[in-house]
Amino acid sequence: MTATAPPNAQPTFPTVLPADILGRLAALKITPTPDLKQEWRELFGKEPPAFNRPYLVSRLTYRIQELAYGGLRPETRTRLEALGEQLDGGNVVLRRIRADGRPLPGTRLLREWHGVEHAVTVLADGFDWEGRPYKSLSAIARAITGTRWNGWTFFGLRQRTGL
Repeated sequence: MTATAPPNAQPTFPTVLPADILGRLAALKITPTPDLKQEWRELFGKEPPAFNRPYLVSRLTYRIQELAYGGLRPETRTRLEALGEQLDGGNVVLRRIRADGRPLPGTRLLREWHGVEHAVTVLADGFDWEGRPYKSLSAIARAITGTRWNGWTFFGLRQRTGL
């Protein structure tokens, strides 16, 4: 007979010793992506998101330090949530929209062009397409099509006008 955890039981996470942090963080840089995803499962207790490798590494870096030193104090977390409520009135939809209209970092934009699907990942300071950074979606659209496009229109973030 095997024991199963109660349905509302909190997952347990491995202990990370402060002395182990530097080695673990350095190892993340050379760890293959499938292994990063497995580490995500162990440290977060859920499936990893379908984001790019730099995102996984940055979140794992934070999580390792959080497990070693502790996360935000409850008072800090409560204060941040209250500030967020002031900005968006508790509207979860608004919370996912940036004030400047750009998609949130980590968002994946998909576009099929001549039977080939192209995926672009939104970064904090630009975009990633095929492992290369770009400053604009228009540059990516031009690389894909060979002609000048408005990148926001090409990826469906803005409707074409004058049609």
